[in-house]
Amino acid sequence: MNRRNRPTRLSVLAPLAAAAILAAPAALAWAPAAAAAPAATCSISGVLDNGKVRLSGGGFTPGPAFLTSPTAAGGQFTIGADGGFQMVNVENAQYTVSQGNEHTQCSGFSG
Repeated sequence: MNRRNRPTRLSVLAPLAAAAILAAPAALAWAPAAAAAPAATCSISGVLDNGKVRLSGGGFTPGPAFLTSPTAAGGQFTIGADGGFQMVNVENAQYTVSQGNEHTQCSGFSG
């Protein structure tokens, strides 16, 4: 009696196994892609009465960063937990924010 059921089991299980193998790549293709890290931005704005400006940015990795400029003072500062920073009363100059090997040039400089 066991031998009579064997062909029936194979005729039911074989198509199910084949369908599972064929459906697996499609299921993997629908998996959500990892979210891309936001691009870091930095901008210079708001010339103050004393000729200095506001420097702000976002999309950075929280933690230490370094501000450089070919014509103004720079230095180390901390990016906030939200990935942003703000500095007021800085020299109106071209700036670059660096974190590790990543360098973001600040936009908005008008010399």
